[in-house]
Amino acid sequence: MAAEDCDMPMAPESEMSEEEIEREAEGFKEQGNAFYIKKDYSEAFNFYTKAIDACPKNASYYGNRAATLMMLNRHREALEDAQQAVRMDDMFVKGYLREGKCHLSLGNGMAASRSFQRLKHAKAVLEYERMAEIDFEKRDFRKLKKLEQAIEDCTNAIKLDETYIKAYLRRAQCYLDTEQYEEAVRDYEKVYQTEKTKGKEDGHSLLGWLFSACKHKHLLKTAQLELKKSKRKDYYKILGVDKNATDDEIKKAYRKRALMHHPDRHSGASPEMQKEEEKKFKEVGEAFTVLSDPKKKARYDSGQDLDEEGMNMGVAHRKSTRSPFA
Repeated sequence: MAAEDCDMPMAPESEMSEEEIEREAEGFKEQGNAFYIKKDYSEAFNFYTKAIDACPKNASYYGNRAATLMMLNRHREALEDAQQAVRMDDMFVKGYLREGKCHLSLGNGMAASRSFQRLKHAKAVLEYERMAEIDFEKRDFRKLKKLEQAIEDCTNAIKLDETYIKAYLRRAQCYLDTEQYEEAVRDYEKVYQTEKTKGKEDGHSLLGWLFSACKHKHLLKTAQLELKKSKRKDYYKILGVDKNATDDEIKKAYRKRALMHHPDRHSGASPEMQKEEEKKFKEVGEAFTVLSDPKKKARYDSGQDLDEEGMNMGVAHRKSTRSPFA
């Protein structure tokens, strides 16, 4: 019996990855650029349109097509593309320029004036961003002035645009670097709340919105932790050592500070001075008790409350004021 012909299921075509789509769109854009240079504006328009169809969220593609439409004297369509470009990227300088030129060509001087005003604003913000970027990337933590200058640049940018997230993030990092923790927390809270609201309003993809929200929430929690740590005793400062000090460095610093503040050295001082030195001696003991114990040190460095497990710092040092060198 002859076998009947049957329809074999076709293997589904593999979908392109996001990276491949972006690469294809860039290829269309480059082809459009080549035709634009040759002044073949119709072909340039076709390839820019293909780039937009492939990747419709890229502001520069709309900007390029707007420029092409202007050369074709299709100013109303060019205006729509220019406006779409600046809606997607409010710092797209060329977009505002083309928007303004289109308004002029269409006889709308007032609208053109508004576009050119926004153009000036965008240029000013980008200049502040450039200045802040230079200071941020080349900052020297040993030179406070550079960090202060970066903070000032970011503050100026924020004055021009209160929704400028990058400036808030850079300024917050600089505040952390200069141990201005309350200010850092305030900036990160602003970013977290703004992005959370903006994400919902703009209809961003759920995955992208969640990633951004988690990232900014982590930054906020880190700043809050540093603020919390700054309000308790700084055991590293009490011993006069760096936070990356080795065990030997901590031990040497303890011996030095304990000798400096030991009550026996201040027996002839005034009662007030004796009381003050005794207090410092106990603090030195507390600091050494924590920083010389790996578990306690790890809890302290992570910002946990040491008293949670009944760690009564300095008990051993309150029982005796004998010299640690005896």
